[in-house]
Amino acid sequence: MNNYMRSMIAGFVATVVLSGLMLVKTMMGLMPQLDVIAMLGEMSGDMMGVGGAGIAWLLHFMIGTVAWGLLFAFLYKILPGHGAVPKGVSFGILAWLLMMVLPMPMAGAGLFGMKLGMMAPVMTLVLHIVFGAVMGLVFAKLSPSPVDGAPA
Repeated sequence: MNNYMRSMIAGFVATVVLSGLMLVKTMMGLMPQLDVIAMLGEMSGDMMGVGGAGIAWLLHFMIGTVAWGLLFAFLYKILPGHGAVPKGVSFGILAWLLMMVLPMPMAGAGLFGMKLGMMAPVMTLVLHIVFGAVMGLVFAKLSPSPVDGAPA
């Protein structure tokens, strides 16, 4: 299995974990104004003329699996950290930063989501760190190198 396939599988598993945490957050009533699926639904409706939760979830999984998965494999060798998990955490922080300066303002939440309150960037950072750690862990488990999951 090549590095890109491994990283897309890792991205999918990390997206499943992230999605579970997002659902738990919603069920607990934590920061209801931070609803990434609703934001994606609104943005996709604006861009494609269709919206809704189904399209939003599909986009969420496509971004996590394909976009972030492929980018993780592409950037692996230059990401800071020694080992797949620290590199995954670094990647999660990079993904968070990109989310804060591109889609958040496009969704009307402001730069770093500050229109949603101070907890929005903090909560999304924690979620992205978990995403990156899971991605790195799964990538390492799927990699032939037992030491750090480094691509061959």
